[in-house]
Amino acid sequence: MSPNDRRHSGGGVIILSFVTAYVLTLIPLPAWAMFYRPEWGGLILIYWCLFLPQRVGVVGAWLVGLLMDALTGAVLGQHALAFALIAYITLCWQRRLSQQTIWQQAVNVLFLVALGQFLEAWVRGLDGQLMGGWRFWMPAVTSMLLWPWLSVVLRNIQQRFAVR
Repeated sequence: MSPNDRRHSGGGVIILSFVTAYVLTLIPLPAWAMFYRPEWGGLILIYWCLFLPQRVGVVGAWLVGLLMDALTGAVLGQHALAFALIAYITLCWQRRLSQQTIWQQAVNVLFLVALGQFLEAWVRGLDGQLMGGWRFWMPAVTSMLLWPWLSVVLRNIQQRFAVR
């Protein structure tokens, strides 16, 4: 194994984590629970941008978002734009966020996911699909509440499979 291979390992784990996010996004939920579904793609993206900024960036986020658009039947570019902005802000704040407690990070996750949702709503609005009300913001809240546990699970996976 060359030094370059040791420096960058675990790409399959990163890809598998995004595939898992796609599956969790596509799992059917009862009507009452649909509004509470966390933004799985955004959460996974934030984690990898925060803890492996040299491996996952804005271009990767754009591609992950385009695939999310295709899988969910959303307006092409809706998730791509939101994920790219989330990745950009996370990368800009990476040093500060990585030093925060897990609950402080969760508050930032709330902001990042809400910003992504706002962008997605804006794109849908351009297409004539209006969204509003308190239910619109619930994925940001559930993402914030899920962040501490998800980040611990992903950290354990990252360490176990030596993802660098």
